[in-house]
Amino acid sequence: MKRFCRVATAVAMCVAATAFATQASANPFAWLGLGYVPTDDGNRARADLQRRLVEYPTREAPGTIIVDTANTYLYYVLPGGRAIRYGVGVGREGFTWSGVKTVERKAEWPDWTPPPEMIARAPHLPRFMAGGPTNPLGARAMYLSGSYYRIHGTNAPSTIGSRASSGCIRMANEDVIDLYSRVKVGTKVVVLPASERRAAIGYGPNP
Repeated sequence: MKRFCRVATAVAMCVAATAFATQASANPFAWLGLGYVPTDDGNRARADLQRRLVEYPTREAPGTIIVDTANTYLYYVLPGGRAIRYGVGVGREGFTWSGVKTVERKAEWPDWTPPPEMIARAPHLPRFMAGGPTNPLGARAMYLSGSYYRIHGTNAPSTIGSRASSGCIRMANEDVIDLYSRVKVGTKVVVLPASERRAAIGYGPNP
Protein backbone atom coordinates (compact mmCIF):
# COMPACT_ATOMS: atom_id res chain seq x y z
CA MET A 1 0.00 0.00 0.00
CA LYS A 2 2.84 2.39 0.92
CA ARG A 3 4.54 1.63 -2.40
CA PHE A 4 1.31 2.39 -4.27
CA CYS A 5 1.01 5.76 -2.48
CA ARG A 6 4.60 6.64 -3.34
CA VAL A 7 4.01 5.80 -7.01
CA ALA A 8 0.75 7.79 -7.11
CA THR A 9 2.45 10.78 -5.51
CA ALA A 10 5.33 10.63 -7.99
CA VAL A 11 2.91 10.49 -10.93
CA ALA A 12 0.95 13.46 -9.57
CA MET A 13 4.14 15.48 -9.12
CA CYS A 14 5.25 14.63 -12.64
CA VAL A 15 1.93 15.75 -14.10
CA ALA A 16 2.07 19.00 -12.12
CA ALA A 17 5.63 19.69 -13.21
CA THR A 18 4.76 19.04 -16.84
CA ALA A 19 1.80 21.39 -16.64
CA PHE A 20 3.96 24.09 -15.03
CA ALA A 21 6.67 23.69 -17.67
CA THR A 22 4.13 23.89 -20.47
CA GLN A 23 2.59 27.03 -18.96
CA ALA A 24 5.99 28.63 -18.40
CA SER A 25 7.00 27.92 -21.98
CA ALA A 26 3.81 29.44 -23.36
CA ASN A 27 3.84 32.37 -20.92
CA PRO A 28 7.44 33.35 -20.12
CA PHE A 29 6.26 36.47 -18.26
CA ALA A 30 3.40 34.83 -16.34
CA TRP A 31 5.27 35.09 -13.04
CA LEU A 32 5.36 38.87 -13.54
CA GLY A 33 1.61 39.01 -14.02
CA LEU A 34 2.26 39.51 -17.73
CA GLY A 35 1.42 36.05 -19.03
CA TYR A 36 -1.50 35.50 -21.38
CA VAL A 37 -4.57 34.07 -19.68
CA PRO A 38 -7.22 33.10 -22.25
CA THR A 39 -10.66 34.27 -21.25
CA ASP A 40 -14.09 34.42 -22.81
CA ASP A 41 -15.55 36.89 -20.34
CA GLY A 42 -12.66 38.77 -18.74
CA ASN A 43 -12.37 39.11 -15.00
CA ARG A 44 -15.58 38.41 -13.09
CA ALA A 45 -14.22 38.22 -9.56
CA ARG A 46 -16.30 41.29 -8.64
CA ALA A 47 -19.67 41.80 -10.26
CA ASP A 48 -19.23 45.59 -10.19
CA LEU A 49 -16.25 45.29 -12.55
CA GLN A 50 -18.48 44.23 -15.42
CA ARG A 51 -19.10 46.84 -18.09
CA ARG A 52 -22.43 48.54 -17.52
CA LEU A 53 -24.47 51.69 -18.06
CA VAL A 54 -24.72 53.81 -14.90
CA GLU A 55 -26.02 57.15 -13.70
CA TYR A 56 -23.04 59.49 -13.46
CA PRO A 57 -23.75 63.21 -13.12
CA THR A 58 -20.66 65.22 -14.04
CA ARG A 59 -19.73 68.59 -15.48
CA GLU A 60 -17.39 66.90 -17.93
CA ALA A 61 -18.58 66.82 -21.54
CA PRO A 62 -19.87 63.64 -23.16
CA GLY A 63 -16.97 61.70 -24.63
CA THR A 64 -14.68 62.42 -21.68
CA ILE A 65 -12.92 59.55 -19.89
CA ILE A 66 -12.80 59.73 -16.09
CA VAL A 67 -10.65 57.29 -14.13
CA ASP A 68 -11.78 56.73 -10.53
CA THR A 69 -8.48 55.47 -9.15
CA ALA A 70 -9.80 54.83 -5.63
CA ASN A 71 -12.59 52.54 -6.79
CA THR A 72 -10.81 51.05 -9.84
CA TYR A 73 -13.46 52.25 -12.31
CA LEU A 74 -13.20 54.02 -15.64
CA TYR A 75 -16.17 56.04 -16.90
CA TYR A 76 -16.88 57.01 -20.47
CA VAL A 77 -19.24 59.98 -20.14
CA LEU A 78 -22.49 59.90 -22.13
CA PRO A 79 -25.17 62.59 -22.55
CA GLY A 80 -27.97 62.86 -20.00
CA GLY A 81 -26.01 62.23 -16.82
CA ARG A 82 -25.03 58.71 -17.74
CA ALA A 83 -21.77 56.89 -18.38
CA ILE A 84 -20.42 53.50 -19.33
CA ARG A 85 -18.51 52.15 -16.36
CA TYR A 86 -15.66 49.69 -16.77
CA GLY A 87 -13.56 47.89 -14.17
CA VAL A 88 -9.85 48.70 -14.41
CA GLY A 89 -6.52 47.97 -12.78
CA VAL A 90 -4.52 50.97 -11.56
CA GLY A 91 -1.07 51.83 -10.28
CA ARG A 92 0.29 50.07 -7.23
CA GLU A 93 1.41 51.98 -4.16
CA GLY A 94 3.93 54.63 -5.15
CA PHE A 95 2.79 54.60 -8.79
CA THR A 96 -0.62 56.25 -8.58
CA TRP A 97 -1.07 59.65 -10.18
CA SER A 98 -3.78 62.13 -11.07
CA GLY A 99 -4.31 64.90 -13.57
CA VAL A 100 -5.75 65.72 -16.97
CA LYS A 101 -4.38 64.24 -20.19
CA THR A 102 -5.60 63.67 -23.73
CA VAL A 103 -5.45 60.59 -25.92
CA GLU A 104 -2.61 61.45 -28.27
CA ARG A 105 -2.65 58.24 -30.30
CA LYS A 106 -4.29 54.83 -30.50
CA ALA A 107 -2.99 51.40 -31.48
CA GLU A 108 -4.45 47.97 -32.11
CA TRP A 109 -2.44 45.04 -30.73
CA PRO A 110 0.34 47.48 -29.78
CA ASP A 111 4.02 46.66 -29.52
CA TRP A 112 5.55 47.09 -26.07
CA THR A 113 8.82 48.90 -25.43
CA PRO A 114 9.33 49.21 -21.66
CA PRO A 115 10.50 52.74 -20.75
CA PRO A 116 13.99 53.19 -19.27
CA GLU A 117 12.58 53.70 -15.78
CA MET A 118 10.90 50.29 -15.91
CA ILE A 119 14.04 48.62 -17.27
CA ALA A 120 16.02 50.15 -14.40
CA ARG A 121 13.62 48.58 -11.89
CA ALA A 122 13.43 45.24 -13.70
CA PRO A 123 16.51 44.66 -15.93
CA HIS A 124 15.26 41.20 -16.95
CA LEU A 125 12.34 42.65 -18.96
CA PRO A 126 12.52 42.45 -22.76
CA ARG A 127 13.58 45.65 -24.52
CA PHE A 128 10.88 45.14 -27.13
CA MET A 129 7.89 42.86 -27.53
CA ALA A 130 5.78 42.70 -30.68
CA GLY A 131 2.03 43.12 -30.38
CA GLY A 132 -0.09 40.01 -30.04
CA PRO A 133 -2.04 37.89 -27.56
CA THR A 134 0.98 37.39 -25.25
CA ASN A 135 1.86 41.11 -25.15
CA PRO A 136 1.22 42.77 -21.76
CA LEU A 137 -0.54 45.72 -23.45
CA GLY A 138 -3.30 43.46 -24.69
CA ALA A 139 -5.60 44.12 -27.62
CA ARG A 140 -5.66 47.94 -27.69
CA ALA A 141 -3.82 50.93 -26.26
CA MET A 142 -4.65 54.62 -25.94
CA TYR A 143 -1.52 56.66 -25.24
CA LEU A 144 -1.84 59.61 -22.87
CA SER A 145 -0.23 62.92 -23.73
CA GLY A 146 3.10 63.94 -22.23
CA SER A 147 3.66 60.66 -20.40
CA TYR A 148 4.51 56.98 -20.66
CA TYR A 149 1.02 56.14 -19.39
CA ARG A 150 -1.57 54.29 -21.42
CA ILE A 151 -5.05 52.96 -21.10
CA HIS A 152 -4.55 49.46 -22.43
CA GLY A 153 -5.75 45.89 -22.44
CA THR A 154 -4.18 43.08 -20.49
CA ASN A 155 -3.48 39.41 -20.94
CA ALA A 156 -3.84 38.99 -17.17
CA PRO A 157 -7.53 39.82 -16.61
CA SER A 158 -7.36 38.73 -12.97
CA THR A 159 -5.51 42.02 -12.28
CA ILE A 160 -8.64 44.06 -13.09
CA GLY A 161 -9.81 45.68 -9.87
CA SER A 162 -6.32 45.56 -8.39
CA ARG A 163 -3.49 48.03 -7.84
CA ALA A 164 -0.62 46.33 -9.61
CA SER A 165 0.55 48.43 -12.57
CA SER A 166 3.33 51.00 -12.90
CA GLY A 167 0.77 53.75 -13.46
CA CYS A 168 -0.99 52.59 -16.61
CA ILE A 169 -4.73 51.91 -16.59
CA ARG A 170 -5.48 48.27 -17.42
CA MET A 171 -8.73 46.96 -18.85
CA ALA A 172 -9.98 43.51 -19.83
CA ASN A 173 -9.37 43.04 -23.54
CA GLU A 174 -13.07 42.95 -24.44
CA ASP A 175 -13.59 46.20 -22.52
CA VAL A 176 -10.63 48.05 -24.00
CA ILE A 177 -11.81 47.05 -27.49
CA ASP A 178 -15.23 48.52 -26.68
CA LEU A 179 -13.76 51.76 -25.28
CA TYR A 180 -11.30 52.05 -28.16
CA SER A 181 -14.17 52.00 -30.64
CA ARG A 182 -15.77 55.00 -28.87
CA VAL A 183 -12.69 57.14 -28.22
CA LYS A 184 -11.07 59.56 -30.64
CA VAL A 185 -7.58 61.05 -30.65
CA GLY A 186 -7.80 64.23 -28.58
CA THR A 187 -10.28 62.77 -26.06
CA LYS A 188 -9.94 64.33 -22.60
CA VAL A 189 -8.88 61.94 -19.83
CA VAL A 190 -9.37 62.97 -16.19
CA VAL A 191 -7.59 60.79 -13.63
CA LEU A 192 -8.97 61.43 -10.14
CA PRO A 193 -6.71 61.33 -7.06
CA ALA A 194 -6.75 58.05 -5.18
CA SER A 195 -8.36 59.79 -2.21
CA GLU A 196 -11.32 61.05 -4.23
CA ARG A 197 -14.17 58.56 -4.51
CA ARG A 198 -17.20 58.70 -6.75
CA ALA A 199 -20.17 56.39 -6.38
CA ALA A 200 -22.34 55.45 -9.35
CA ILE A 201 -25.70 53.73 -9.24
CA GLY A 202 -26.35 50.90 -11.67
CA TYR A 203 -28.64 52.16 -14.41
CA GLY A 204 -29.24 49.38 -16.84
CA PRO A 205 -27.93 46.40 -18.76
CA ASN A 206 -24.39 46.09 -20.03
CA PRO A 207 -23.92 48.13 -23.25
